[in-house]
Amino acid sequence: MNIAKLNPEQRAAVLLTEGPLLLLAGAGSGKTRVITMRIAYLLREKRIAPENILAVTFTNKASREMLQRVIGLVGRERCSGIAISTFHALGMRILRSGIERLGYKKNFSIYIGGDQERLIRDLVRATDAGGTSLVSQVLWCISSAKNRLITPRNFKPRHNDPVSALAARIYPLYQRALRACNAVDFDDILMLSAQLLVEHADLLTLWRRQFRYVMVDEYQDTNFAQYQLLRLLCDEHRNLCVVGDDDQSIYGWRGAAPENILDFERDYKGARVIKLEQNYRSTCNILAAANAVIGNNPRPHPKKLWSAAGAGAGIELLSCHDDEEEARFVVQRIQTQRADSSDPFSAFAILYRTNAQSRAFEEQLRYENIPYVLIGGQQFFDRKEVKDALAYLRVIANPQDDVNLLRILNYPKRGIGEQSAHTLIETSARLHKSIWEILRHPQAMSHLGEKSLTAMYNFTALIVKFRQRFRSSGPAAKIFRELIEEIGMEDDIWRAAENIEQGKRRLENLVEAVNALAAYEEREAQPTLAGFLEKVSLLDADEPNREEKENKLRREAVVLMSLHASKGLEFPHVFLAGIEEETLPHCTADGEAADLAEERRLLYVGITRAQKTLTLLHARHRKKYGKLRPRQPSRFLSEIPVELLRDSSLPSPVLTEEEKDQAANAFFANLKARLEE
Repeated sequence: MNIAKLNPEQRAAVLLTEGPLLLLAGAGSGKTRVITMRIAYLLREKRIAPENILAVTFTNKASREMLQRVIGLVGRERCSGIAISTFHALGMRILRSGIERLGYKKNFSIYIGGDQERLIRDLVRATDAGGTSLVSQVLWCISSAKNRLITPRNFKPRHNDPVSALAARIYPLYQRALRACNAVDFDDILMLSAQLLVEHADLLTLWRRQFRYVMVDEYQDTNFAQYQLLRLLCDEHRNLCVVGDDDQSIYGWRGAAPENILDFERDYKGARVIKLEQNYRSTCNILAAANAVIGNNPRPHPKKLWSAAGAGAGIELLSCHDDEEEARFVVQRIQTQRADSSDPFSAFAILYRTNAQSRAFEEQLRYENIPYVLIGGQQFFDRKEVKDALAYLRVIANPQDDVNLLRILNYPKRGIGEQSAHTLIETSARLHKSIWEILRHPQAMSHLGEKSLTAMYNFTALIVKFRQRFRSSGPAAKIFRELIEEIGMEDDIWRAAENIEQGKRRLENLVEAVNALAAYEEREAQPTLAGFLEKVSLLDADEPNREEKENKLRREAVVLMSLHASKGLEFPHVFLAGIEEETLPHCTADGEAADLAEERRLLYVGITRAQKTLTLLHARHRKKYGKLRPRQPSRFLSEIPVELLRDSSLPSPVLTEEEKDQAANAFFANLKARLEE
């Protein structure tokens, strides 16, 4: 362990072990090295017992990697008993020490995902027969309350909001049902841990004495429950070191509270603040762009990243006609840069605001036979809403396709229940006819109720109608859009979504499915529905062992991922796509300063992933349901100094203040009009 190799700020952070410390670690500033060196210093130089040290991370992978690095510094024996864990693993340790005091047995179960949904669905059915479509949203509402330590008694529904009103009725019933099953859910792990320490002083004293030195990584991403648990553990000895970057707080939509890091000095009087501003990742030009963008946010603790790596290449700005050209430009640049640098494909990353944007890049990379891996999301055509929509097209093209027909038979729900579907399958097998033939001539199922038979008749009429439509000369993408509207798929996605963000993401994917068909029609001289579906099928067949290949692909493939998923990673060459109004900042940002600030932080995260070269792209038009719509460059582009940019396609990439205001006003007026519809 050689502390002398650290820079002065890093060294100070390692040596300052007593009292509260706020370590503001800029992107690429070596914070993980500092945390592990600090733990090693406590163990080796301060002779602190390993069981008295707690380091908290957000993922199991991060905690494992941190432990291995500490072992590499001081040896495995000296680390025996140290607690390097996630928040939930910490919560489990606390609960195991006394959960019976809260009325649970020690061998409690943990309900996640499907278990929670089934329990809530049963409770909703027992109290409100019409609310089963809101189960996922109710669960999200309850989860959000627990992350803010709001108990069933204190939960208040939002005004004129049916989801939170239903959640207010279900929440107390849900908690009683969990207790009756001797079970907790994932959010209870933190909420009940905090409750246990608040209500039982002897346990609080025990755990405070156990963990005398506490370190927390990514503190800007903590929610209120995590914050409160740390306060309980550290308020007495105050040996708390939190590491984070308020400029990289990008998870407000899932409950993260950036005020936790902003208010640290208020919460812990006399806290020391150390800034890590030397960046070991990027060139000076890239950092200058990042500093310029983030400088437009309110920042109680401003940082200015700098590097000894030299100026580096200028930042390339590409203005594309549409999203298809954007994908072609990126792939061409990858081929050119790879030939010039001999870097592997894995040195190139394409980052975007929403996962739906991956579709055009996936298709273009496949067309050029360039290997790629999609991180943090499913392949585009594997996403449920996309597969549901394409299943309709497959049945319209081939009604004898029983697998896809059964997939859409009662989706969205149209009154053909499980028993009716089972009868349909049995009749098909008994008469040796396809399911479609039975649906067209349902006399063999006359024992079914009138409601089911009517629903089946309407379904076959729908398929026949659109088979005729697709045989006409009209644009297939337009007909596809009309089909989606007629079956009410958008409404169903909204009802099933766990939260607004998820609903918007799934709708964006649905839009991109229509765009994919429109792009196919534009490329092909004689486009057909069957031809499009064949193309999609070949894309699926191209990766039969996708999961097994992912690790290999990471080493030798272009990386595609959302900006959110890219946090913590770095790549020699980065392409940031879709830097336009309504995309970045996203259309969910309603103009309030906090929303725009988080969107700006997201761009800052994307810029600081780049080591050698950075390319920014925006499209002047972007497809929505197959139709080109005009788009404006993001206001954030005007915040990058023009001297840093190599403009490859725009005569004037940086807007004047007047043009910036006009673009912003148009955006907000447009948004207001949509909200009032």
